[in-house]
Amino acid sequence: MPLTLTGMTGLDARDAATVPAGVDAASGIDDGVLGRAYRALSIGIVSVVLLIAFEATAVGTAMPVAARELDGVSLYAFAFSGYFTTSLFGMVLAGQWSDRDGPLASLTAGISAFAVGLLLCGTAGAMWLFILGRAVQGFGGGLVIVALYVVVGRAYPERLRPSIMAAFAASWVIPSVVGPLAAGAVTEHLGWRWVFIGIPVLVVLPLALALPQIRRRTSSPEGKGKGRVPFDRRRIRLALGISCGAGILQYAAQDLTWFSLVPAAVGVALLVPAALGLLPRGTYRAARGLPSVVLLRGVAAGSFIAAESFVPLMLVTQRGLSPTLAGFSLAAGGGTWALGSYIQSRPRVEPYRERLMFLGMVLVAAAIATAPSVLIHAVPVWIVAVAWGFGCLGMGLVIASTSVLLLHLSAPEEAGTNSASLQISDGLANVLLLAAGGAAFAALGGGTVTHAATSASGSHPAAFAAVFLPMAVVALVGAWVTTRVRGAHS
Repeated sequence: MPLTLTGMTGLDARDAATVPAGVDAASGIDDGVLGRAYRALSIGIVSVVLLIAFEATAVGTAMPVAARELDGVSLYAFAFSGYFTTSLFGMVLAGQWSDRDGPLASLTAGISAFAVGLLLCGTAGAMWLFILGRAVQGFGGGLVIVALYVVVGRAYPERLRPSIMAAFAASWVIPSVVGPLAAGAVTEHLGWRWVFIGIPVLVVLPLALALPQIRRRTSSPEGKGKGRVPFDRRRIRLALGISCGAGILQYAAQDLTWFSLVPAAVGVALLVPAALGLLPRGTYRAARGLPSVVLLRGVAAGSFIAAESFVPLMLVTQRGLSPTLAGFSLAAGGGTWALGSYIQSRPRVEPYRERLMFLGMVLVAAAIATAPSVLIHAVPVWIVAVAWGFGCLGMGLVIASTSVLLLHLSAPEEAGTNSASLQISDGLANVLLLAAGGAAFAALGGGTVTHAATSASGSHPAAFAAVFLPMAVVALVGAWVTTRVRGAHS
């Protein structure tokens, strides 16, 4: 779902370091995100987000077919959580790399790895090779997402960040509609592999447009009186620990035997201290301010993504929908997510940001709880599309707000590290909740589902309910966390 950042009004000391040449910082006058000063950069980075958006919506549509053909439905959650596991390491590396040398190298390497991962997925002959491709893709995605945050933090004054992040969110609208239709048509007529193989060719144009502007506008902090920011080797080691721990814990969650307790203990031993070292102090107790902002990001993203990952599989296997129609059920979400991001970016709603975030989490919880109602065949399948539209509206309100609060609290030379912390919370929650959902799904027989129209083994409604209902409870916890962010941007 969309990458979203927003911003606050007015210039402060941080803006002085990020206002590009040619902008009158004293008066605060600029051309806007599509004005002469920012046009090429804005179009370039929004194109990158557009590419990521198309990939996300297309892959979600093709995934159920790929898992069945590769005889890997029991490992379905790994295809998603494997992406987020390696992205954790990529996020920390990108934060360090961007603070040291600027975001250009991280962004270039990330897009390249992203493309390589897609090619590995498209040529995979077994499910484990497919998951490996998703892991490579996730590493690239982790590099890209943090680099984009740093680009926004350095290249745009704080006043313009709501606009560029609204553009990021809006760039998901067309892929959300076109992506499932295109991917479904390709999957049904050419095969699911072409959904992955065809996307890398789209990388060239965004790179050619964005990279020269990023090179010019987002140099490293060197020369600003602070010196070159060194790599924090401890954070790199912790990032490796959190990724390895998360991967081992996922393996243990899928096995569900007494022997799995050993890798589970090893995974926890690696994961917990690494997470404590990488996230702001007080994150796990929802301390007011930045820790609660970081925690909220993880709770919101993890609960929503873990639930969303199983929506197409549920509709294909339980209600007999084609991959095209199953993916299209999520299409409205791109538009409503963009609408939520736009609403929270308006200056007049700034005093009510916390209330909007609370409302957003309630909408997310309601959407997740409503989705499994289609397991009752008397319930029309369009209920999922309606519910997910409202859930995405809530996510647009929440995710954008967590992003702006983080940037508001970060000096330019700290934007990479702090953005990495936010994304680590996001990715780690995705991994853990997907692992938990996948374990519950497998334990209740979900790994044997095929297709409702062709096999009686397609009937495992309890397996899907065991994924959605706990995630709705997690989202309600997120509603409480929103009450703890007050004062974070005062």
